[in-house]
Amino acid sequence: MARYNPGMGSGVAEFRRGLLKWFDECARDLPWRRTRDPYAIWVSEAMLQQTRAAVVIGYYERFLEKFPDLATLAQASETEVLAAWSGLGYYRRARALHESARAVMAEYGGKIPHTASELNRLPGVGVYTAAAVASIAFGEPVAAVDGNVERVLTRYLGHEPVPGAARSGQLRQEALRIVDPKRPGDFNQAMMELGATVCLPKGPVCLNCPLHEGCKTRGEHPIAPARKMLSRKAALAVMQRREWPKSEVLLERRPESSSQMPGMWELPQVKEGRQNADALLLTVRHSITNTNYYVTVYGVDVSERNRLIRADGERKWVLLQELHDFPLTGLTRKILKRLKVMPGYNGTGPAVLIGETVRDAEKEFDSAVFGD
Repeated sequence: MARYNPGMGSGVAEFRRGLLKWFDECARDLPWRRTRDPYAIWVSEAMLQQTRAAVVIGYYERFLEKFPDLATLAQASETEVLAAWSGLGYYRRARALHESARAVMAEYGGKIPHTASELNRLPGVGVYTAAAVASIAFGEPVAAVDGNVERVLTRYLGHEPVPGAARSGQLRQEALRIVDPKRPGDFNQAMMELGATVCLPKGPVCLNCPLHEGCKTRGEHPIAPARKMLSRKAALAVMQRREWPKSEVLLERRPESSSQMPGMWELPQVKEGRQNADALLLTVRHSITNTNYYVTVYGVDVSERNRLIRADGERKWVLLQELHDFPLTGLTRKILKRLKVMPGYNGTGPAVLIGETVRDAEKEFDSAVFGD
């Protein structure tokens, strides 16, 4: 594996200076960059794993409004935490953050550890998150290497795109050598920002790159083949009832033994290919890791409740006004919002019975296939 190319070599200081100058002038104004509160930074880093910054902003702000400090988060129930995270996906992150908050309160007197090595010992805190929090919040000169940083270094140094832990370990060593000791947090964020906005996976904007002159590839670089996406079909039921003045929807809880999203609430399943075409509400495409789910959603009368496919989890009627405080799966939240069953985030807005608005819903959603 090649070491630094001639553009880096003894010019590490120039590399740092050019990158940080670009970051100071061009960095996006993101809410977690306006604070040095280690708790807020930790929350942002947990949310940003495998999720775009634009998606995270709203969740981040609402999460901190509900859980403004570590103690509040630690005292909350898992249901409350999952409800606040609902729709963001990868719920193990929420559970790990919650468990770690409790560990910090119990073992560190509520004070978040200052070093990456200590943070890494907390439940669910990986090498990257520990380094990111330690460098940004506490100024420890450690390298935070995510997928964006790996891509920047791979292209800049002209390395072969060999997948696996060995390659990641070598890139982390390279990153540690060049991290700016005076501004490690800004340097790490600058590397991630460069990968997210300029050194893109496809179509990198090389002419806008502050490292362009020293880059060995100056453009797209061969990458390891991505995992092939799988396809699955499913059919779900939206069943509502009204007991004036209350309106409710039937949900089903995923078993704790589920490999994905255990304990989260979702719409019950029905058999595909139902005879009553008038009951079709919409179709949705929803991606989870490497699988595309093509989901058909039906409106089901309460009299058909016993015909639903029963999973191992429990079922419950939930008030429409309480849906936003419920730990729903992302797919369930997507469906209920697009059918205008869920109120707005402020507790207002349309929250109606499907039976009363199915024709309007069909006009808006008929035959549509939605992406994430």
